[in-house]
Amino acid sequence: MNEHSSRSHAIFIITVESSEIGADGKAHIRVGKLNLVDLAGSERQAKTGSTGDRFKEATNINLSLSTLGNVISALVDGSSHIPYRDSKLTRLLQNSLGGNSKTIMIATLGPADYNYDESLTTLRYANRAKNIKNQPRINEDPKDALLRKFQEEIARLKSQLEGKGKSGQKSRRRRNKDGTEVDDDDTGGQKDEELFLKEQQDQLNEEKRVIMHKKNIN
Repeated sequence: MNEHSSRSHAIFIITVESSEIGADGKAHIRVGKLNLVDLAGSERQAKTGSTGDRFKEATNINLSLSTLGNVISALVDGSSHIPYRDSKLTRLLQNSLGGNSKTIMIATLGPADYNYDESLTTLRYANRAKNIKNQPRINEDPKDALLRKFQEEIARLKSQLEGKGKSGQKSRRRRNKDGTEVDDDDTGGQKDEELFLKEQQDQLNEEKRVIMHKKNIN
């Protein structure tokens, strides 16, 4: 530390928007956010001997790190209340901690035995944080997401129907033990299943058409 330095957390946020042409021929926007966060390390004021502004900075840093630790503990323990609002730091990191994101945390340690206590605290901090379960998902319009889901389901049903058709063609004749081939009439159940799959596909196509029509109106 020197007379010109100050200690604080540093957060750099990048918002990224991407556009792609959807099944309806229109551009659809997806939004993503990249948070680059450099947390100030905790310090024992008895060791550093900081006073004045440096003492206030260290106190505020330790308080915010303590709040972050409480949030991490609440997430790991499955608490119904997560204290994100207890500090500005945790409010900014809300999505990164247990939210809609993929998060990487890097813990840095000092090699000196003088920092043994701080290094041990950091390791425990990181060990708790690694147990947080995030829920990343694609940020897109709900109607776009529903359309995409329908398209995937239609493709799956189409593939399933094609597979049933091929297996049906193969099973129409079977070979007896004496080597002769005869027609296999046991195809009624298979045809019923194919009809059911076809009805599902037609229903999904109709729902997809209705959604695309509503999007065009809006």
